[in-house]
Amino acid sequence: MPTTTAAERRADAKAQYNAYLAACPSQQLLARVSGKWVTLVLSALGSGPDCDSDPRPMRYSELGRVLAGVSPKMLSQTLKSLERDGLVVRTATATVPVTVTYELTDLGLSLHGTVRQLKRWSEAHRDEVAAHQERYDVTG
Repeated sequence: MPTTTAAERRADAKAQYNAYLAACPSQQLLARVSGKWVTLVLSALGSGPDCDSDPRPMRYSELGRVLAGVSPKMLSQTLKSLERDGLVVRTATATVPVTVTYELTDLGLSLHGTVRQLKRWSEAHRDEVAAHQERYDVTG
């Protein structure tokens, strides 16, 4: 039986990721990036409320204005988790007061289009889903 290196074992494990399995690390990542505020922050970051412009750095206060309903605490926690995951980079500029901007990393950009489309889909189909829910509740 041939001996495998640690790198080979990691590569084998990665090739076998299956998010349908509870113990799969990709399932944890999927749960993380599909959270409401994560999805909305990634979608909004640099695109604004209409999601029609290209991603660009945004200040914390600008994100807070775009994401109506997010508390400052939740926005801070979400941005920190995205920074920890490598999806967002935080840049502090020495001004008075300090200017802090957030920008998508290459990894974050690779997810940006997907979450932007999810946002658009939910806006386009909300009424249709509501009608189905109403019919189900009446007959179900």
